[in-house]
Amino acid sequence: MSLGILRWYKILMYKILILSFIIINQPLQADDLQFSLHKITSNKEGPTLLVIGGIQGDEPGGFTAASLLVTDYTVVNGNIWVVPNLNFQSIIKRSRGIHGDMNRKFKYLSTTDPEFDEVQKIKQIILDKNVDLVLNLHDGSGFYKKTYINKMHNPNRWGQSIIIDQEKISDHDFGDLQKIALNVKKHINNNLKVKSKYFYVKNTETKKGDVEMEKTLTYFSILNNQPAFGVEASKNFLTHERTFYHLLAVEGFMKQMGIEFKRGFELTRSEVAKKIGNNLKISLYGDRIKLHIDKARKRLNYVPLKKYANIEYKKNNPLIAVVKNNKSLKVRYGNRHVTSLSPQYFEYDNSLDDIEMVIDGENKTISIGDKINVEKSFRVLARDDYRVNVIGFSKQGVKNENNILIRKKNIKSRFSIDKNEEIFRVEIYKGSRFSGMVLVDFASGFKTQPISLLKSSSSELQM
Repeated sequence: MSLGILRWYKILMYKILILSFIIINQPLQADDLQFSLHKITSNKEGPTLLVIGGIQGDEPGGFTAASLLVTDYTVVNGNIWVVPNLNFQSIIKRSRGIHGDMNRKFKYLSTTDPEFDEVQKIKQIILDKNVDLVLNLHDGSGFYKKTYINKMHNPNRWGQSIIIDQEKISDHDFGDLQKIALNVKKHINNNLKVKSKYFYVKNTETKKGDVEMEKTLTYFSILNNQPAFGVEASKNFLTHERTFYHLLAVEGFMKQMGIEFKRGFELTRSEVAKKIGNNLKISLYGDRIKLHIDKARKRLNYVPLKKYANIEYKKNNPLIAVVKNNKSLKVRYGNRHVTSLSPQYFEYDNSLDDIEMVIDGENKTISIGDKINVEKSFRVLARDDYRVNVIGFSKQGVKNENNILIRKKNIKSRFSIDKNEEIFRVEIYKGSRFSGMVLVDFASGFKTQPISLLKSSSSELQM
């Protein structure tokens, strides 16, 4: 081999090595953004309501209400199945449908359509023998009225309506669609003080030749003798108010079906507003890292991610997604950007499950990943073979912050993970390997706060 060819070969191999290193360390898209099915069961025999949100990604009232059913409702009698994020990619992109309108793909769909598999999966769920009634939650334009009033209030508008395709279907316990819809309308309006916000029943009479409605999810259900309704909250309202109306409607349908439930908050507009986007958490790599993200800074820097590995995460809300964005990871809550994670890569050490700490003078054992509330001070008591790094704390000549008394004033506030500058990362390393972190919260209180999470994003699909 000549010197010129040898030199060219060495350069090529060097470039391949560098490229391989970059590819291996670059996190892949952390979530494939398929929809998830959540079964809220009472373990008692009873009817099952299937609630679907997010078929159109620019209708946050519907998918937010569906997500609150997952996180804040329990069932005493009967069952609720919830798909809160049917068109998850479009939700994340703030698009009605990045591959076209998914709600026009239920009559016929080419096998080459990018959403073919998702549509087939939701069809299977709709036709499941356990499902008794289907709700498809939408946000609609204007205000539906039976007669023309003005541009925003007329028969061609959809907002503030319950949609039926026809009056009845035969041989079904919940086949009297019009009667059920009228009863739910009454339930909603009895809880509203302003008549201009009332709901009405809109019968599209689809089988009489409504070409567009023939393509929809609800009409697919009707054709298969499965009772189905659309619920449309007006886009003229903010998301929290649309969500409030959707929940009123869902509870009205549960009442009609005899499904008994409990909810973890008072159903008012203001309480719904507080619930949306609150208490959001993610956990990375088997709980080595847990982050409270609802009040997170726009960017969290030097997050210790695992070298040579795809992103593995769990979440406590079905609308959370972690997606690749160049060299960082974006954390989304529905169509809202929550924060970005700027990674620093390490090999992981999984030998540490908990850490000893002194919190305000009291010795405690803290599980890796937990958040501990601190009033005045804390001290980490790690074994000698571990190194402690309190992000934002520095002391000249100190490389290991183990067994050092630390107060909030000793930590630079700009290193907090939250906008309120109260929560800070305490990272533990074994040699050059990352062992995990705990969070210290100087807001108030003394109790540890373990994070309760949904199943991992990959196992949420129950198909």
